[in-house]
Amino acid sequence: MSTRIEKLRNLLADQAVDCLLVTGETDVRYLSGFTGDSSYLLVSADRSAILSDRRYETQIADECSGFEAFVRGPDRTMTQLVAQAIDDFAAETIGLDANDISWAAVEGFRDALSNKNLIATNGLVPQLRQIKEPDEIATIREAVRIAERTFNAIGSTLRLGQTELEIAHEVEHWIRYFGGQGCGFATIAAIGPNAALPHAHPGQRRVGEDPAILLDWGARFGGYTSDLTRMMAIGGPSPEMAEIYPVVLDAQLAAIEAIGPGVELKTVDAAARNVIAAAGFGDYFSHSLGHGIGLQVHESPRLSAISEGRLQPGMVVTVEPGIYFPGKVGVRIEDDVLVTENGHEVLSSLPKGLDDCTVIL
Repeated sequence: MSTRIEKLRNLLADQAVDCLLVTGETDVRYLSGFTGDSSYLLVSADRSAILSDRRYETQIADECSGFEAFVRGPDRTMTQLVAQAIDDFAAETIGLDANDISWAAVEGFRDALSNKNLIATNGLVPQLRQIKEPDEIATIREAVRIAERTFNAIGSTLRLGQTELEIAHEVEHWIRYFGGQGCGFATIAAIGPNAALPHAHPGQRRVGEDPAILLDWGARFGGYTSDLTRMMAIGGPSPEMAEIYPVVLDAQLAAIEAIGPGVELKTVDAAARNVIAAAGFGDYFSHSLGHGIGLQVHESPRLSAISEGRLQPGMVVTVEPGIYFPGKVGVRIEDDVLVTENGHEVLSSLPKGLDDCTVIL
């Protein structure tokens, strides 16, 4: 954690602020190791303190031994505690992440800190979080492993008549059974026409009503998440699925092959999009190619046609092209990929050929 704080201080040196008030729960955890909620972190050039309430006094002592602590009782607000800590830091100019704080909170701080200067910063901690450290990568690997075991269990226990909701509940069960903390995000289990909705919500459509099943799921482990998508086809794929599946797979493989340090983010997106467009399905790929994963399922960087920036070693991104025929079927294939010093490593290893999709019940 001290290394992460020092990296943040290096970024703060260019921000013309005396300290940064970190308000995002995920950012607080990343910098301090604190796993509670409703808490902030205050970081200056030579001090760092966690701001919380009495519910977490013991937890802060256990998890954040290297940090000062400002703890409020039930008779004080968080805004009042922030004002106390900033006065104690003798700070005059305070940075606030404009992407992670509400207008109401800013107005509250302005009232409480009327003699201070508040400055908007832009994603300093998320910028650090893009590059995963070795222990973070190891944790994501385990989250991937748990997700893969879960998929195999789902395939083994799938039954005719099972609803999308029941499949989603089974995913949660198996993730916890294999040692995960739960789902990294709301599982997408989509059958037939529902698979044409990129962010479908599981409902009452049943296994056997249509051959195609799209499963988009991830396991949370050690606070980090994985994010995978695979297709299943009951008795074999429909003609529509058989037509577009190889195109999606070729697009995904092309994008993965393009991944490496220094590669522009938009170049990776284009590698997949060009394959799909060349096959005549460009209008049916309706979302960006992928995103970073870590403590959150959607993190920087974003692989899209409009993204600026380049890949760097230590980034972990999803690669998830799709083709969606509204009202009929959709196909998406997704893996988690680590950017290495010399190229890339696909962290997930579930089979993904068209023949691998067939499930006989």
